[in-house]
Amino acid sequence: MSPAPTRQLVIAGGGTAGWMTAAAAARFLEAGWRITLVESDAIGTVGVGEATIPQIRLFNAGLGIDENEFLGATQGSFKLGIEFVDWFQPGQRYLHNFGEVGRGLGLVPFNHWWAAARAAGQARDYGHYSLNERAARANRFDRFAGDATLPPLVWAYHFDAGLYAAFLRRRAEAKGVVRVEGRIARVERAGETITALVLDDGSRIAGDLFVDCSGFRSLLIGEALGSGWHDWSHWLPCDRAVAVPCANTGDFTPYTRSTARPAGWQWRIPLQHRIGNGHVFASAHMSEDEATAILMANLDGEPLAEPRTLRFQAGRRDKVWIGNCFAVGLSAGFLEPLESTSIHLIQSAIARLLKLLPGDAAQMAVLAAEANREAAREMEWIRDFIILHYKANQRQDWPFWRIAADMKVPVELAERMALFAATGRIRRDHDELFTELAWSQVMIGQGLSPATHHPLADGLSADDLGGFLGLIDRAISGAVAAMPSHADFLARHCPAPRKAA
Repeated sequence: MSPAPTRQLVIAGGGTAGWMTAAAAARFLEAGWRITLVESDAIGTVGVGEATIPQIRLFNAGLGIDENEFLGATQGSFKLGIEFVDWFQPGQRYLHNFGEVGRGLGLVPFNHWWAAARAAGQARDYGHYSLNERAARANRFDRFAGDATLPPLVWAYHFDAGLYAAFLRRRAEAKGVVRVEGRIARVERAGETITALVLDDGSRIAGDLFVDCSGFRSLLIGEALGSGWHDWSHWLPCDRAVAVPCANTGDFTPYTRSTARPAGWQWRIPLQHRIGNGHVFASAHMSEDEATAILMANLDGEPLAEPRTLRFQAGRRDKVWIGNCFAVGLSAGFLEPLESTSIHLIQSAIARLLKLLPGDAAQMAVLAAEANREAAREMEWIRDFIILHYKANQRQDWPFWRIAADMKVPVELAERMALFAATGRIRRDHDELFTELAWSQVMIGQGLSPATHHPLADGLSADDLGGFLGLIDRAISGAVAAMPSHADFLARHCPAPRKAA
């Protein structure tokens, strides 16, 4: 029997999306595939984010990446959660952390026991019962695996996205991925089937399956194949971001910070060689000059570059798979980086492509329909979680925030909020990204207090509830005290080479 012919996978675009796709394809596709990535050094990439969520660890582990090596190569640091400052009201802050908060008893989740204890005057703030939060507040970190009393510490990363792309490129090329330098001038197609990419020098890159990693331009799925656009700017009106790195000063925090501003919010992401900063804002409420001035006035240290502005619109493509073309990253849609989901959406799209990889052209249509359904639901679930942060605010000082609090939100989000406000219960659908724990932290942090708690949480006396919470409190205190500082852990295990700085 003669061997099956080699199939051609062509990736249009580099950056984080392109090289994550290339590295994963090189690792998991069978030997019958040849992988080519086309990118141009003349076209800059959009930094889709330097902060991640814990699922990135699964992606790296699947590629066999050593965590210490990866963090050193990307000037990375650990991330235990996201701190939200002034979102509910000025002067208030909370942390959406990645680890467990407390622990449930029987069938009742911890947030109900906490609410019962709070009503009895026996509880501190919700986050006080989280190992992740207490370690983050103390600027400490260790690879704590959990014990009989406490769940494990859960982490993600901050890293330089450009260095991450370069790190993955080296691995992908070592496994046979071919990079072609050039600007895509034209897309050849026959109906909804792309046959080749034609570069500006006239060369032609033919393929069987194409992955669009061309960023906001969406060169293949949008321009060539005409996938429509679902505009979500009426719910998420921020459409600009000014970004600038600055020098490291002060505490080396193992968490991202998001601080509310008059017409949006500012991010702070600590890396080993610098701090990443950005101001996401709505141009209908603030000029670019005003946004830049606010950002530059709120840096930890000296700026290390000139600020740059990104323009975007929240929304998604109607279809992420048309014919033999699959969109990954910004070409498929965009949600502001409030919950650090940009790189995760790249990761989940790659996983979806590999899961639904067609055996032949005849399977394309039915697999594309499933991919489009899954991608749409995933984006909508994440969209609603981000909208929650804006909707559940009680700020009265700026029109942007008053409008956000008054807006009509998607039906499913309104139902979730109503259920929690009335009963403290949380609905989570199927395999959506954010868990009940994530929803409870943001709802409680944003001041959405339930009217009551689960009736089974009344089964313990106030003293017993206090004792239960005290046990958790003491266990967390001991675990955090035994951890080294975040800076010391990185210096010992994951130091970045000096020349990279």
